[in-house]
Amino acid sequence: MDKGRKISGGRYKGQRKKKHYEKEGKVRTVKLKETKKKKIKIRGGKEKTVLLSADTANIMDKKTKKSRKAKIITVIETPSNRFLARQNILVKGAIINTEIGKAKITNRPSQEGAVEAVLID
Repeated sequence: MDKGRKISGGRYKGQRKKKHYEKEGKVRTVKLKETKKKKIKIRGGKEKTVLLSADTANIMDKKTKKSRKAKIITVIETPSNRFLARQNILVKGAIINTEIGKAKITNRPSQEGAVEAVLID
C-alpha cells in the first residue's frame, strides 16, 4: 500500500504541532559562581527574575527561627543526581556547605531569584 494510507485506502491525519504555550522552556542550571540574575518575560506580560549563578544563600535556622545570608562554599550531595554535585550545580534538595554549616536547599533556584535553604544539624 501507499505510504501514509490505511488498508482501506484512506489517509492518516498527521499530528498537529505544539502550540506556543505547550512548548517547553529553556533548561537553566544554576552554577556556584558570582551571583548573576536575569529577567525573563512570562505569560500575561509579567516578568520573572531567575538565577543563572549564585554564591550566597538565605539560610533559615529552625531552632532560633531566624534566617541570615551566608556564603556557599561547595555542593556536598545532590540526591536526584550525583553528577550535579560534582559540577557544583544548585538544585532543590541539594546539600550545600556554607560558612554557617551544612544546609539543604528548599526552593528551585532556576525558577526563582534566590537560593533558600534550611540548616541541618
